[in-house]
Amino acid sequence: MPSFDEKRAHSNGDNVSEDAAPKLDPRTAGELQEGLDAHIGVKRVEAAEQVYGKYSKWFLFIGLGLASYIYSLDGQTTYNYLAFAASDLDKHSLISTIQVAQSTIIAVGKPVIAKFADVRSRSQAYMVVLTSYVLGYIIIASAKTFGALAAGIILYALGYTGLQLLTSVIVADITTLKWRGLVNGLTSAPFIINAFIGSNVASQVYLRSGWRWGYGMFAVLVPAALAPLIVTLAWAERKAKKLGLVPALAKDSYAGSSLAVVVAHKAHNFVEQLDLFGLLLIGTSVALILLPLTLAEGAKGGWKNPSMIAMLVVGVILIPLIAVWELKFAKHPVITHRLLKNRTVVLAAWIGFFDFFSYYLAATYLYSFIYITKPWSLTDINYFNQTQSVGLTVFAIMAGVIMRFTHRYKLLLIAGLAIRLFGVGLMIHSRGANASDVEIIFTQIIQSLGGGFASVCITVSSQASVPHADMAITTAMVLLWTEIGGAVGSAVAGAIWTNTMPVKLAEHIPSLPPDEIAKLFSSITLVATYDFGSPVRDGAIAAYGDVMKLMLIAGTVTAGVSFLLSFGMPSWYLGDVQNAVEAIDLKGSSVHAPEPKAERGDQVV
Repeated sequence: MPSFDEKRAHSNGDNVSEDAAPKLDPRTAGELQEGLDAHIGVKRVEAAEQVYGKYSKWFLFIGLGLASYIYSLDGQTTYNYLAFAASDLDKHSLISTIQVAQSTIIAVGKPVIAKFADVRSRSQAYMVVLTSYVLGYIIIASAKTFGALAAGIILYALGYTGLQLLTSVIVADITTLKWRGLVNGLTSAPFIINAFIGSNVASQVYLRSGWRWGYGMFAVLVPAALAPLIVTLAWAERKAKKLGLVPALAKDSYAGSSLAVVVAHKAHNFVEQLDLFGLLLIGTSVALILLPLTLAEGAKGGWKNPSMIAMLVVGVILIPLIAVWELKFAKHPVITHRLLKNRTVVLAAWIGFFDFFSYYLAATYLYSFIYITKPWSLTDINYFNQTQSVGLTVFAIMAGVIMRFTHRYKLLLIAGLAIRLFGVGLMIHSRGANASDVEIIFTQIIQSLGGGFASVCITVSSQASVPHADMAITTAMVLLWTEIGGAVGSAVAGAIWTNTMPVKLAEHIPSLPPDEIAKLFSSITLVATYDFGSPVRDGAIAAYGDVMKLMLIAGTVTAGVSFLLSFGMPSWYLGDVQNAVEAIDLKGSSVHAPEPKAERGDQVV
């Protein structure tokens, strides 16, 4: 283990000692203490850490592994059933509507679950997630109407996004900074297996048992997979409470009050601690921004539809209202003043935003592009489609190993985003039908290498820069902003595709009348009926190449923004502490030798 003097060296050559770090001003310290008082869930985690033994800690890790596997298997199988479910209910045309609602819940649900986990406990948050999961899948499996199907998917989406977030939060709770990147990467390892077997599992389940059992079996599998984790967390929290390790909350006197008054008072306190109004404002704003971004392409008139503009405008207008409420009126705000001042958190969120913006610009129509331009089988195209998912996981684990031994992430983040930028830019050359199979596959591997490095660094850096009390909500907000970037990227890709493809098809296939061009634009399967070498197929390939080039140029530019932002990221030391600003271990106790702080100029809170 490096000595304290060795830990003091840091990446940009500044020798910043523990005494050089900015101190908390009284206002920030008071705000932080008030926030800590409201976050009993964090205190329960730190208390639980004191009661874990050798075997119970391993049981906790096994539980995390099972939760990660079921999350991965779910994500790689159930999306295959939606088309069949909607078709059986005679509403196939409304699939996109469900997907938009699902994506919106997956985005806005993260801060809700994070805040609940802080206000109550991690085990109770998992119970909420599990209940949502199970009820959602039961409703889907038994749905007799499209409305019931949609309701079930919305409930399921809350459970799905909650499981993703809580896994990252629990990893941060129980690992020190030097191990966190590696353990985060390992929780994604099931995607390596399920990326290739998920489609086969889905097809076999559908052919033998039908789509209802494809959904319904997870109502059994998810509780079985989450049970070890929930039981272990609940046991540790309960034992810590019995041992008096959890600080007692201040109790209000209800002497002489009626039951209704007591219930109303407790409900008011819970709503206040949860900042329910703030969460409602954030959720409404994000939903109103995401909905037009994802619906505009298929809406009547596209962006000329007044509803699209109205939703987007109201969603944007709510942003300053959120700021006013959170900074001036909320007693226990979701977004605190100290988070908005934290350079690491702000940069991590924007890097994630532009990284996903770039990714979805390149990936939204990549499957269609390969389907038209390459004479591959559907199986090969599906394997190609999983290349980045598998690569991201493998290289995320590699990044975790590097961070474990270097104790730094900034150079790794810069290198990862540079590699991502190179990979997206290289696709501009390799997009055409004349590019070799090796070349186009290689571009995906390069991007996954850079993306895997960057994703782990963004997560660990943002968690390192905040107190434990802010860690869950920080993780949620960074992920939320990242997913908004993905939605914007998809919307821009859709706009480029819709406005440019018909023109390019007409340009490259002048022999076809406009109504035939419209049919080709609407159906990739129709384009695929024309043989390679025929004038129509060759013209379509040229058109697809031209449109893909525009999206890849835009994707390269946005990837460049992420790369440039990474140079402003502080370089926290990743040591044997829960985070880099409090100098505490996983039990919440102060360490004897404070960890070196970040570069001068970072906001330390």
